[in-house]
Amino acid sequence: MKVVTGVRFKRPGKIYYFDPDNLQIEKGMNIIVDTAMGEEFGEVVIARKEIEDNEVTEPLKKVIRIATEKDEKMRAQYKAKEKDAFNICLEKIKNHGLPMKLIDVEYKYDGTKVIFYFTADKRIDFRELVKDLASVFRTRIELRQIGVRDEIKKCGGNGICGRQLCCCSFLGNFETVSIKMAKEQNISLNPSKISGNCGRLMCCLKYEQNVYEEKLKRLPKVGAIVKTEEGTGEVASVETLKEVIRVKYQDGEEFYFKKHNAKDVVVIKDAVVEDDNLDSVNDEDLKELEKLEKLDIDDKKNISQEDI
Repeated sequence: MKVVTGVRFKRPGKIYYFDPDNLQIEKGMNIIVDTAMGEEFGEVVIARKEIEDNEVTEPLKKVIRIATEKDEKMRAQYKAKEKDAFNICLEKIKNHGLPMKLIDVEYKYDGTKVIFYFTADKRIDFRELVKDLASVFRTRIELRQIGVRDEIKKCGGNGICGRQLCCCSFLGNFETVSIKMAKEQNISLNPSKISGNCGRLMCCLKYEQNVYEEKLKRLPKVGAIVKTEEGTGEVASVETLKEVIRVKYQDGEEFYFKKHNAKDVVVIKDAVVEDDNLDSVNDEDLKELEKLEKLDIDDKKNISQEDI
């Protein structure tokens, strides 16, 4: 077992583990830690806890010190310069005629580096821009291309549910979302209804997916032939979370439907349904959905602002 301290650099954002050494660290404190990118200013969200050795990425970097009053003042001083740095960079991008959209600017707490976050449809040759910015700010410059999910996370907003976007309130990681998830959850495969503010498939499709996958393994598929107390019929629909099966029966030339609990149904012949069967979706919507899925994969290739 190892004793670790959980630190967050952005809110919301990932929680990273560090070795607290013998420091008396409490939740809510600001501390200086050693990272792959040098010293960073972070907030303690987990004071101390024990975790298994296999949960730690070795070597575990250490907490350097609890942030001093000087550290706090430096951070506030450089934070106040970010707005001006943003406007200067906007002007430089315009002067260089670069097809990129500036999203945010972030000073390192001690002013030793300025990070400019941007989005673009393709890779940008910004070497001349970096030189220009370095001559103005007289410090290390980093331009970091991010995806549209990261862009919306920085800009903020509300979702179709009326609440603050998950990525802006609590979501630390962006996980891959697929059309298959919407299909298995019986959600309308309408791009406008399952896309978020970022124009990608909604992150919340992932939340219940594990439950759906577990239940779908033991529930009959639509089209399966089943035996119930009513007789033998064909599964017309499945309410996955409730584990209720709607069965179609034939009485002479007439058909009728009745619902049954899945535990009271015996499968005689299960249906073979391809997981990626999207025949019910019109061609235009299908193309749009496939485009969204591909864009989400492409976004993963961009460097995320969360890579510490």
